[in-house]
Amino acid sequence: MQAFQVASFGDKPGLADIADPAPGPGEVLLRIAACGLNFADLLMAKGTYQDTPTPPFTLGMEVCGTVIAQGDGVTHPALGARVAVFGGQGGLAEKGVFPAALCRLVPDTMDDATAAGFMVAFGTSHLALTRRANLQSGETLLVLGAAGGVGLTAVEIGKAMGAKVIAVARGADKLAVAKAAGADHLIDSETDDIKAAVKALGGADVVYDPVGGDAFKAALGACNREARVIVIGFASGDVPQIPANIILVKNITVIGFYWGGYLGFKPQALTESLAELMSWHADGKLHPHISHILPLDQAAEALELMRTRKSTGKVVVTP
Repeated sequence: MQAFQVASFGDKPGLADIADPAPGPGEVLLRIAACGLNFADLLMAKGTYQDTPTPPFTLGMEVCGTVIAQGDGVTHPALGARVAVFGGQGGLAEKGVFPAALCRLVPDTMDDATAAGFMVAFGTSHLALTRRANLQSGETLLVLGAAGGVGLTAVEIGKAMGAKVIAVARGADKLAVAKAAGADHLIDSETDDIKAAVKALGGADVVYDPVGGDAFKAALGACNREARVIVIGFASGDVPQIPANIILVKNITVIGFYWGGYLGFKPQALTESLAELMSWHADGKLHPHISHILPLDQAAEALELMRTRKSTGKVVVTP
């Protein structure tokens, strides 16, 4: 079968012909229908992600597919079941082996591409805003990188939770995507002064930041007293240093959040979060946005769309 692999961290990832994998105890073999890409895939390809495997390995953290074989001890999900799973790697391939316990049945109301790009982006924003930030109805939520894979879901989930949402993104086209997701106010990071614009709108009670860098500094300066700043990632490539005097004087809380980490110490939190999100989707409260769907032989181009910030929402690859 074909898989898009990292052979070594000094070389660009590419397609390789490898043997079909076989499921071990507690695992299932999926025929992969779609793989959702994440910014973490770019970091993993360079060897800079916190959970990067040892090469060679196949990129692709989350997939939707059909169970075609079960390892010893597996009775669920059943053969033929359509499931979504966050496996951390192995998704950019025609087939893949994943832990059965992590598989989630996909409802008929959700297509393969949507399911493949749903878990990480929506799961990240939902758990960050509910469990960690404790976002309340009526509060002001500032979303940086608001047209990206996780930022766009934060806009939509924030609105679903009753917040006033300020979206920051680069350029009119990306801001239009954020507005369609429910943003109340739009700030262009290319031309606007983020700090001044947010303060003019009354300041931020919660900041959702997958960007870092100068945007983090501007958002921190626009925080209201007792604001909560959720650190999601550093798409800018700049990990900001937090000025302790500012968070002290304004009683600001800066909160780290890594969605995948919950698999290791509190997986039930992920299960409960995803169950609620699936319910919201079935009820029509969520409208996942996929800007590009590409075949497996264009996986490099798919990753480049994210690296150059030419995508909005999710990019999905379909083996």
